[in-house]
Formats: sequence, C-alpha cells, structure tokens
Amino acid sequence: MTLPATPSPTVATRIHADREGRTLRVEWQDGHVTVHDFTALRWLCPCAYCQGEAGMPGWLDTAPTLTPEQTRLVDIALVGNYAVAPSWGDGHHTGYYTFALLRDRCPCAECSARRSSREPAMTQEARHAKEHQP
Repeated sequence: MTLPATPSPTVATRIHADREGRTLRVEWQDGHVTVHDFTALRWLCPCAYCQGEAGMPGWLDTAPTLTPEQTRLVDIALVGNYAVAPSWGDGHHTGYYTFALLRDRCPCAECSARRSSREPAMTQEARHAKEHQP
C-alpha cells in the first residue's frame, strides 16, 4: 500500500471506543487525535430522525434530556472506509458518523479555535448579504 504524499486529515488509522471512559478516540493519518465523549457524540448523531430532513426538524431539535441509556455505547461498526455506526443503549443505531464529520467536529482546542475563526467570517458575509438585499 502506498501512502499519499500528504497525509489525509479524514483517514482514520485507529479507532478505540472506551466504554468505561465513555469516549471514542480516533487517530488520523495526519497525526491528529480526536476524542469525543459519548454524550457529545449522541448529540452529533447525523441521522434523519435526530437531525431532521426535508425541512422538518429532528428529535434533537426539541432539546431533549438524554438519558444514560441514550448515551451508553453498546456497539460500534465500521461502515466501509468512511464512517462508523454506533449502536446506543436505547436501541438507536441509524446514525452513520462519517470520518469527515468526526474530524470537523473534533472538540480539541486547536479544532475549536479553527471553527471559531470560520464563524465570524460567515456571520460577516451573512450580515453583508442582508444589508444589500433589494
């Protein structure tokens, strides 16, 4: 296997679910490490039921209180070479968390700062567009 010249930030090289510590640790080809706690991971669920679809809000939009069963990881499966699919204690199992999503939502200080630096620029663009509407 030949590795690319530039290591990819969205290629996972190791994934470890620590049920006792309630964390999912992903090591990336570029050397970065992401650690998601199970509660944050459940809030991140990308499935249509949780996030909504076709303009309709999802279950997570109702700001539910997550129970311990809803944040208890029962199993996790690899989906091809691009995602993981956790199964939660309440039976929920339809969310495919792509590696791109897990990396983009990395909670470390470096990634959080990167996201924060992007948000003001987007806000300024939105403000500019609104000010210049006909």
